[in-house]
Amino acid sequence: MIAELQTFFIAMTPIGELRASIPVALEVYHLPVKTAFVFSVLGNMVPVVFLLLLLGPASEYLSHRWYRFNRFFVWLFDRNRKNHQKKFEVWKELALVILVAIPLPFTGAWTGSICAFIFRIPFKKALPLIFLGVLIAGVIVTTLTLKLF
Repeated sequence: MIAELQTFFIAMTPIGELRASIPVALEVYHLPVKTAFVFSVLGNMVPVVFLLLLLGPASEYLSHRWYRFNRFFVWLFDRNRKNHQKKFEVWKELALVILVAIPLPFTGAWTGSICAFIFRIPFKKALPLIFLGVLIAGVIVTTLTLKLF
C-alpha cells in the first residue's frame, strides 16, 4: 500500500503529475498497470478540486490586502485573457481538455485549473473537463511508458 500512496502523492505535484507518477509506479514500484493508472489519476485530481475552489477567493483576498498584488494580477489576467480569449472562444471546452491532456511540461491539471480560473470557467464545468484531460493524459503516459520500457 505504500507504493500506491507514493504514486498518489507524486501525481499531486505540479511538476510531476502523471508524467512522473505513472512511470515511477510501473518501473520503480512495479505496480500493475490498472493500479498505477487509478492512483495516478486520483492523485492528480486532488489538487484540481482545491485549486478550482480556492484560487478565486485567495486572489480576491490578496488583491484587497496588497496593492502590488492587485496590480500584478490585474495586469497578468487581463494580458492572458486578451492574448488567448479568441483561441479559447473558438475551441471552447476542447481547449481546456487538450491543454490538460498533452503530457508535456507546463501543461496538465495544475495549468488547466489556473486557466479555468483565468477564463472564468465555473467549477461544475471545469472539473469534468479537466478530469477528461487527465484521463487522456494518463492513457498517453501509460502507453508510452509500456512501449519505452
